[in-house]
Amino acid sequence: MSDTPSFEPPAMTLQNALDAAGSAVGLLWRPGIPPIDVPVVPAEVTGWEEEQRAWTEGVALLDLSHHMTDLFIDGPDAVKLLSRVSANNYETFAVGQAKQFITVTEDGWLMQDAILARTGPESFLLTGIGTTHTWVVYHAVTGGDHVTFDWDFSSDIRGNDTPRLFRYQVQGPRAQAMLEPLFGDALDDIKFFHFKTVTLDGREFWALRHGMAGQAGYEFIGAWQHAEFVRTALTNAGESHGLVEVGGKAYYTSGVDSGWLACPVPGIYTSEAEAGFRNFTSAFSYEGFVPLQGSYYSPNIEDYYVNPYEIGYGRSIHLGHDFIGRDALARRRDDVRRAKVTLVWNKEDVDRVFGSDRDVVRSYTRDRVEVDGRLVGISEYAASSATEGTIHSIARIDLAHAEPGSEVTLLWGQHPGSSDPDFDQFESVRATVAPSPYTEYARTGYRETTAS
Repeated sequence: MSDTPSFEPPAMTLQNALDAAGSAVGLLWRPGIPPIDVPVVPAEVTGWEEEQRAWTEGVALLDLSHHMTDLFIDGPDAVKLLSRVSANNYETFAVGQAKQFITVTEDGWLMQDAILARTGPESFLLTGIGTTHTWVVYHAVTGGDHVTFDWDFSSDIRGNDTPRLFRYQVQGPRAQAMLEPLFGDALDDIKFFHFKTVTLDGREFWALRHGMAGQAGYEFIGAWQHAEFVRTALTNAGESHGLVEVGGKAYYTSGVDSGWLACPVPGIYTSEAEAGFRNFTSAFSYEGFVPLQGSYYSPNIEDYYVNPYEIGYGRSIHLGHDFIGRDALARRRDDVRRAKVTLVWNKEDVDRVFGSDRDVVRSYTRDRVEVDGRLVGISEYAASSATEGTIHSIARIDLAHAEPGSEVTLLWGQHPGSSDPDFDQFESVRATVAPSPYTEYARTGYRETTAS
């Protein structure tokens, strides 16, 4: 493989699909599409409620080996490339450190985020949905950077082949006590979002200090040939601590209370500056298939775009270097009109709309948030909370209504699309604004050492 990537255009590009659909909203509006499932991992092991409670009350084991795409990046121009295409700071980014990788468009809209780990002086591992991965490769190709790439797609794309890496999370207040007999004090000096090599019975892999839904824990990552051994070691160690294995249903609810907006609409569909990328990426990609649906509808795709500062990404943004979208992003820092919040849905209304004996609710619909019948924001990611018996969602709300304790109304239902709906036909759910992340520890504890 050459150290200067080449490009073979996909048979059907995103731009081809946009041209055929007539608009971005025309392409992406897909009411009624169910949320995606975690491939390979069972939906439930002992039941989603017990599994969800495990990471807040006990200790949970999560198999994250299958639903994300890994991109291995190597070469003398790797740092230069990553610095050019992302808003992150690389001056102090050391080997053994990870960070939230933030990419934006030339107009300063959020492209997508992912997790970037520095595995060597010129080596990086990028993990996430995939739009950022394609963005990095596109700019390496067009910029002539001396780097190499190795893709390992998620298991729903990979098919019968095994992943290159296993990735297991152990989370919850009992995690430390469970892991100590396996690793002794080897994990004690790992800072949040840092990792190092650890050993079990001669098998080496990484231990990444991590957390989800406000709970402390670790992510263990290594060669797939050791996957079964490591999993067995973890489950055996967890027997005396009440370890609960988590299925896909519960796992995909964790992002709401962590405050992570899982499926933002990338701001790539309208600007001429991103025309090259639209002709580079496949129509059969996240950016070609991210579904728009719910009670909120706009024919203008830019109404769905996300200002990174409005969802709390300012802590990961470093404006002190030149990167794609820097000047526009600096302007967006001074034009924050909404804030990311948690909406705690009224339990009586939830029982009325969804039933008191409901299964887990998980939704990526875009739903209207109103005050006195006036649109004040969009709810974008909703999930059941087993501990509170209701639903929480992440929403972007006008600043005037974003104070914790504010009362709003969410409309639940499917907008018909181009026609004007009778909003009285939608279900109304009262909701109370709360901070995001929802849990105090997630807001103030494990994020304190997050670096840009």
